[in-house]
Amino acid sequence: MTLKYTIKKKYIDNKEYIFDPIRKKYIINTPEEWVRQNFIEYLHNEKEYPISLMSTENLTIVNKQKKRTDLVCYNNNGSAILLIECKSEKINLNNKTFNQVQNYNYKINADYIIITNGINTLCFKVENQKPLIVKKIPKYTDLINI
Repeated sequence: MTLKYTIKKKYIDNKEYIFDPIRKKYIINTPEEWVRQNFIEYLHNEKEYPISLMSTENLTIVNKQKKRTDLVCYNNNGSAILLIECKSEKINLNNKTFNQVQNYNYKINADYIIITNGINTLCFKVENQKPLIVKKIPKYTDLINI
């Protein structure tokens, strides 16, 4: 799956910014931010996740270190159902990437974990704290009762 959505852009002092509909502001366009914003659009447009139930850059304490989650989707009860780690297109998805998001998930406790670089995307269902790879990212309507 290659992500290519039209994201609102603007330039300030010769730097490109893209609009984040979750934070409702323009963010400097880095390769990782581009992947995150495209993945937000994908989840919203293709998988019907409400923007209002997504959060980005939330502070999470992992092993006494301050970390920030790239993207978390919640159900109507406020429980995390999807935890997404976004990487630049140039970064390969590997065990290090997966371990990073899995460590975050010990605190977040989402039902699904996704790692993506905008070209390749891997989705895992977490059962009894064990990740099992799944072929398709579930639609929001499939997870709202979790």
